[in-house]
Amino acid sequence: MMSDLEEKYGHIGVLMGGCSSEREISLKSGKAVYAALKEAGCRVSAVDIISTQEANVVQLLKDAKLDVAFIALHGQFGEDGGIQAILEKIKFYFWYKSE
Repeated sequence: MMSDLEEKYGHIGVLMGGCSSEREISLKSGKAVYAALKEAGCRVSAVDIISTQEANVVQLLKDAKLDVAFIALHGQFGEDGGIQAILEKIKFYFWYKSE
């Protein structure tokens, strides 16, 4: 049976990692977000972003079959609008938590 949150949001991907010097803190933040969403009853996957190349990111998102992206990327590409620009370009729904 599908939970209310899963029905509302679908498959949530927590985008984490990245290629910046803040990769490790992004992984830590992403894992915490993943755990909280999972505990709340969401269908969630951790998505380790290992490239800043648009085609690679788009393919990773397609392969993961996500409905929603939660951005937990820190540093360059996560906080400078890089990932958001790609998500907007492909009309992907996303959440962004800034610090």
